[in-house]
Amino acid sequence: MLYAVFMSASVPPFPASQEPAGEAELLQLGSVGDEPCLRADAARNRAALLEAASRLIAEHGAAGVTMEAVAAAAKVGKGTVFRRFGDRTGLLMALLDHSARKLQADFLGGPPPLGPGAPPLERLRAFGVALLYRSAEQLDLQLAAQPEPARRYAHPSTRALTTHVMVLLRQITPDADCELLAQALLGYLDPALIHHLTSQRGIPLERLEQGWVDLVARVTGTEPPC
Repeated sequence: MLYAVFMSASVPPFPASQEPAGEAELLQLGSVGDEPCLRADAARNRAALLEAASRLIAEHGAAGVTMEAVAAAAKVGKGTVFRRFGDRTGLLMALLDHSARKLQADFLGGPPPLGPGAPPLERLRAFGVALLYRSAEQLDLQLAAQPEPARRYAHPSTRALTTHVMVLLRQITPDADCELLAQALLGYLDPALIHHLTSQRGIPLERLEQGWVDLVARVTGTEPPC
């Protein structure tokens, strides 16, 4: 199984100030409305708020993350949290964005098969497995952060994942409607569906991993790996 290759910490450590160098080379991520370039003090404050929210999740789960609790943990006024993130969903999405940057860096510049250097079909298989286990690790946060559909599908992190799958599909099946196929494939990796299948149906992640590989083969008209 590819599980051991892609398993990572639930939320990667937050940088002390700005996001890591090289972000400009990645597909755009970040909460809608974020400033393109924060002042150093504003970036530090934002990182401190996200660190506080991450600690609350580790201690109490996503249900323990309220704007008031984050403000108290970070020792700032509640208004500061609202000004920075807009609402609770914006705060939770910012936490997921930080983790999404790590995954995006891996599939854009990391080692194969997830990163460049492997055939597109292998990269697509590896991408789905990585996203599956990342979502399973962060399921509580993923479910709590899901906004209404109009906001969810327009979010930069969602568009970045869709674009990556579209690019790979165009290399594998150039005559297909790769935009719609990408949406169909990503639907298999929806956190709410993963929660239903694993928590309510008791299906192990290893079976979902094999299901992803089979789905990719059927969608692309290719043979699954032996």
